[in-house]
Amino acid sequence: MGRDTNFYYSFLVLPPDKRRAIVGVWDFCRAVDDAVDEPGGGTGAATDEALAAWRDEVARCFDGGTPETEQGRALQPLIARFGLPRRPFDDLIDGVAMDTGHRRYRTFEELREYCYRVASTVGLICLEIFGYRDVRSRDYAVHLGLALQLTNILRDVKADLQRGRLYVPTDELVRFGCTEEDLRRGEMTPAVRALLAHQAERARRFYAEARAALPRHDAGRLVAAEIMGAIYRAILDKIERRGYDVFSEVVRIPRPRRAWIAAATWARVVAGGGASAS
Repeated sequence: MGRDTNFYYSFLVLPPDKRRAIVGVWDFCRAVDDAVDEPGGGTGAATDEALAAWRDEVARCFDGGTPETEQGRALQPLIARFGLPRRPFDDLIDGVAMDTGHRRYRTFEELREYCYRVASTVGLICLEIFGYRDVRSRDYAVHLGLALQLTNILRDVKADLQRGRLYVPTDELVRFGCTEEDLRRGEMTPAVRALLAHQAERARRFYAEARAALPRHDAGRLVAAEIMGAIYRAILDKIERRGYDVFSEVVRIPRPRRAWIAAATWARVVAGGGASAS
């Protein structure tokens, strides 16, 4: 995991064994996602076969077989060590598979299912590694995963369209008087700005729901997730300050700022404040 990922500074606060476990999970999930995101991926029989192979690899990892990939071999011992659940891995592959054919989402409910499968599932897996006492922390992981993915979607509208994908619900394009061509042109018309502001507002709601769901006595255990949320909220803040212009350049948070957010969030959580800094 490189320093340019938004997760890097989150995981630095973990003990070495948990950090290694998170990296193992991350590498496995990244490899699954790459089946459709690498050049030439996302369509055709080859992609279907690649996803089927990852389903088989999950089965080998959980059923006591011999994994065939480097990622599977790293993951398998973590399953028993941290009690990792199988369902989120299967759901993740289902979500990645949605990118092979279902590249438009008519309503937010359809999009929400996609976001749950590709993001909240990873949160639920990581939750077992972080450790928690209160089952309400699972709701926190689900809501935070949705918020992070919705932030990614807003940030990456231009790049996704270039790959033939659109993750803004099509009924909302109609509602705000926009077309896909408007988004491809990247002109910040009032309609486009209002549409993107609506996406940002929805992400904000899920960050708020995550904060509301986080049991106070689990906040210390989940400080890595809190750091992650704070960094992604900073991305959302920056998008809003730019007037929702996600077309002229990719909105990023510089490394020094990410490091500062991580340190400030860690300090606040350790001091008992619970909520993340942004």
